[in-house]
Amino acid sequence: MTTPKKSRPAISQADYQRLSQFRYLICRFLEFSQIQANEAGLAPRQHQALLAIKGFPDGGPVAVGDLAERLRIRHHSAVELVNRLAEAGLVIRDPDKNDHRRCLLQLTPLADDRLANLSAAHLDELSRIEPMLRRLLSRREES
Repeated sequence: MTTPKKSRPAISQADYQRLSQFRYLICRFLEFSQIQANEAGLAPRQHQALLAIKGFPDGGPVAVGDLAERLRIRHHSAVELVNRLAEAGLVIRDPDKNDHRRCLLQLTPLADDRLANLSAAHLDELSRIEPMLRRLLSRREES
């Protein structure tokens, strides 16, 4: 038995242009982010890790596995990243009192300071591109 083919919605030239512009803005933002991280003395992935730890939902404790999930990387890659962050004095590992197999991550004051500066720059950049993103995400056809 053959399954009926799903009909897809019509995609207009304006849709393609919006998607293209959206990807372009994302790429520009990511490039901006990488440059800012490098200028702050961090690798972009280190910046992402610090932000993931600080901005974890509900401010809850962050284990290495949580960090791996948030960064969409493998557990062993997250372990290596945490090792580098700890060596740089940016992260402290605390054993989980409820589960000794887990290690909870905490930012140091140095990491908090660097992240605050980077986040301020990123929020400024987001404010700058927000009107463009809003127009793209509204899906309004321009005449």
